[in-house]
Amino acid sequence: MISLIIGHKGTGKTKILVDRVNDAVHSSNGNVVCVEKETKLTYDVNYRARLIATDTFSVTGYDSFYGFLSGICAGDHDITDLFIDATFRIAANRDGAALMDFLKKVSTLSEISDTQFTFTISADEDALPAEIFEFCKKIN
Repeated sequence: MISLIIGHKGTGKTKILVDRVNDAVHSSNGNVVCVEKETKLTYDVNYRARLIATDTFSVTGYDSFYGFLSGICAGDHDITDLFIDATFRIAANRDGAALMDFLKKVSTLSEISDTQFTFTISADEDALPAEIFEFCKKIN
């Protein structure tokens, strides 16, 4: 399953994400991973969650981003929750159609790996393709 935290910059998306990461650490029977563009959440996220900065691995574009997430899931079969902050900044692409294609692939990955994905998206809900909400759930 994919959950989306949607809103403009400064609307508290990252705070909601951090709260969900920390809640998942306490309730999960497996591993929790938080992916961010650059190292900023070190002191906000519980130390038991794995924190990964995509800049360290030169992740840019939706294909690279998907491969990165697939590798994380392939490397650890015990991941129950994977949280991603700043989706558009990591992908370096704000195109709604490209986002939809990416999220469809991630939806399949979620089913295969039995992992819950949560993304923050800096945009208006109206600016996103309506089809995204057929397989993604808005949580804020």
